[in-house]
Amino acid sequence: MTTVYDVPAAEFIAKVAEKLKDNDKVNAPEWATYVKTGVHKELPPIDTEWWYTRCAAVLRTVYTQGPIGVERMRSVYGGKKDRGVAPGKKAKGSGAIARTALQQLEEAGFVRTLKSGRVVSPQGQSMLDNVAYEVKQDLLETIPGLAKY
Repeated sequence: MTTVYDVPAAEFIAKVAEKLKDNDKVNAPEWATYVKTGVHKELPPIDTEWWYTRCAAVLRTVYTQGPIGVERMRSVYGGKKDRGVAPGKKAKGSGAIARTALQQLEEAGFVRTLKSGRVVSPQGQSMLDNVAYEVKQDLLETIPGLAKY
């Protein structure tokens, strides 16, 4: 059985983002066109469909890192803040983006809340494993030598 761990993350996230665009519960908030993704960034994202990509990445992170909350999610999507001539320091990502993405994924039924954080629901795990299988089949069509792995 093919899981999320068996396929490259970039192709997997792109395919899940396409699936999330079709879901009515996952929509970009109205502030998403103006917001930066963290204090370490200087500009908002250039991609107009970045919300779905971030939700797909958040869903993959919840799948791989197991009960996870908003604070740890902020650390995952943080980066190095440029402080001019002073050395850069680690900065956390936006909490509003992480929280809203998790809430939308929970409303869509892909994530559920436990006492220790959020985990992937059985419906979400099924969807992610099916997408992973599709990505693997696409890779096998383009690179037939991968079949031995």
